[in-house]
Amino acid sequence: MSTGSRADGENRSKGGNRRGPGDHNGGAASEGHVQRTASGKSVGGKNSVSKASGNKTSGGKNGGGKPGGRRPSLKPGLPARSAAAAIIDAVLGGHSLDAALDPVDGASALAVLPERDRALARAIVGVSLRRLGQIEDALGRLVTRPLPAKARAVHAILVISAAQLLFLDVPDHAAVSLAVDLAHADRHTEHYATFVNGVMRALARGRAEILAAQDAPRLNTPSWLYERWSAAYGVEAAGRIAEAHMGEAALDLTVKSDPQGWAERLGGTVLPTGSVRLTPRGQIERLDGYLDGAWWVQDAAAALPARLLGDVAGKRVADLCAAPGGKTAELAVAGARVTAVDISPARLERLASNLARLGLHAEIVVADLAEWQPEAPFDAVLLDAPCSATGTIRRHPDVVRLKGPADIAALAALQASLLRRAAGWVALGGTLVYCTCSLEPEEGEQQIARFLAEGAPFRRVPVRADEIGGLAECLTADGDLRTLPFHLPATDDRRGGLDGFFAARLVRVED
Repeated sequence: MSTGSRADGENRSKGGNRRGPGDHNGGAASEGHVQRTASGKSVGGKNSVSKASGNKTSGGKNGGGKPGGRRPSLKPGLPARSAAAAIIDAVLGGHSLDAALDPVDGASALAVLPERDRALARAIVGVSLRRLGQIEDALGRLVTRPLPAKARAVHAILVISAAQLLFLDVPDHAAVSLAVDLAHADRHTEHYATFVNGVMRALARGRAEILAAQDAPRLNTPSWLYERWSAAYGVEAAGRIAEAHMGEAALDLTVKSDPQGWAERLGGTVLPTGSVRLTPRGQIERLDGYLDGAWWVQDAAAALPARLLGDVAGKRVADLCAAPGGKTAELAVAGARVTAVDISPARLERLASNLARLGLHAEIVVADLAEWQPEAPFDAVLLDAPCSATGTIRRHPDVVRLKGPADIAALAALQASLLRRAAGWVALGGTLVYCTCSLEPEEGEQQIARFLAEGAPFRRVPVRADEIGGLAECLTADGDLRTLPFHLPATDDRRGGLDGFFAARLVRVED
């Protein structure tokens, strides 16, 4: 059994099974039957006349597949869009965004692009995924017959081009022209260039009416998730969660000391929780203080569970599912003697690298928690259990395409097993904090309710508002921590929102 973990700290990644495209409640972009747009124009498909372009599309045999036939081009903006299309193609094919972005094994040439082009490609990818339901609905209003399976790369071109036309500040003529150039640049998609041109021109004409007719939060959220959140938090809150997911998350830092000073130096603000919030810009490694190890990247919500352990100075603390080390760093800065355990050697290498940059130390253990056994109980244990990561959709918009109901059920069973094992490693009077970055009650509230109902020798210690920056709205009736993506709303000088997190604090009592 795997006990692979998710990361908080510096750019969280998600574990779990890969899944194919999810339900975004919008018709898939397609080729074939003619359908009129809101403005009365129409576009055609394979071997049909497009009124938008006046030409016939050829729809040749090799109209898609893996984007491997890309021809080099020096036209400004095209390499970034080529990289974006390759990434989207990989994600829609079931790969995680992190895997697609990998500089060695990823699906794009992102690593070799200039910084400006890398930033543009990432921006296009982010908007394409966050607004995928709207994009596919818009494309589905224009054409009706699905593209051939071999033309998957054409669909990726349509998606990223539609993202620019609908949601990015790209002139219509540039978005259309670059979409056509992108189709021409690959031998697998060049036969669809006229078709792409017709669809994009029709989309530009019908944009205003299409967007006005869409329920954006609903379209961009799979039905199964929207229904879950409505049941758990209410219909209004579900809508606010879905709406929060359409925006890019801020960049939050946990600093070793002097949050106000670092906020001033970096042009950010200090949140009520103590994290420093910035608007993402440029490479993180170039920010003041990075090389000096003064701070690390960690969502403000992800920084809260470790603080629930209280004063850990001099105590033995286990950080379970620890990589890449955001919580480990918090505990080490607080003076704990930390044992960081994770199943992944590669992720622990990253943890060790992060700690080295920060000038911090922890005992690092590569182990499967299902088999590992510590030599002695710990004064405190922090279990950041593997989960569906539905609380991190603002940062990882591919989650909605990679996870499904079956994944949540399987993860909940794993979490229950890990919670029982972790509980056995807590000394009498010691503290156990269980947390997940999931919005699903089965992975949070229900885990703790069942654990205590089964007679575990623990009692709940409610979290106080003053421990989390006064954010009383982030506390449940039982006193557990429950942050939602729309909590901590935006102000004039900072972006709003938090990752969705659950955490409960328990203390070991006599059996």
